[in-house]
Amino acid sequence: MPIPDTPLAHDLPALAAAILDGYALPPRGYHGIVHWARVLENGVRLADATGADRDVVTLFALFHDARRVNEDRDPGHGQRGGELARALRGTLVHLDDHRFDLLYEACRLHTDGHTSGDPTLLACWDADRLDLGRVGIRPAPHRLCTDAARALIPWAQARAEEDHEPRHVLLAWGLADR
Repeated sequence: MPIPDTPLAHDLPALAAAILDGYALPPRGYHGIVHWARVLENGVRLADATGADRDVVTLFALFHDARRVNEDRDPGHGQRGGELARALRGTLVHLDDHRFDLLYEACRLHTDGHTSGDPTLLACWDADRLDLGRVGIRPAPHRLCTDAARALIPWAQARAEEDHEPRHVLLAWGLADR
């Protein structure tokens, strides 16, 4: 599956490098680049099914855990990821105000358990929740936001449990050798 088209000129390798430049955890840890790549693939499928904004979903995959400081409980990490996106806005992040607000809110609220809202927010949150299998958790259908995500549970769970590495995404982000 190809990574989503980026209608605005995001330099994804430069963006990924900037994110990793300040990343505190091992790049291939539980919340690292392979997780981000699976979140992207989950999100693309959800965006296609729900009409969510693929560009915001792509950026969410990169930013939502970009400023974690540990692999366990890390209150505020989503907001820190959103703040990083804000710091890179205009140089590496190119979204209009509405779409940027969606990205920021998706990052800020992604661990709060919300299940209703804008379709793009829902796709972002479900994309992340569908990758819980990497830490031995099967997503609870009632905690997912969309029927499209509930239908993806078996597919996403198998990939997460086997630590599937979306190599084509990592290559596109310039991270295959990280």
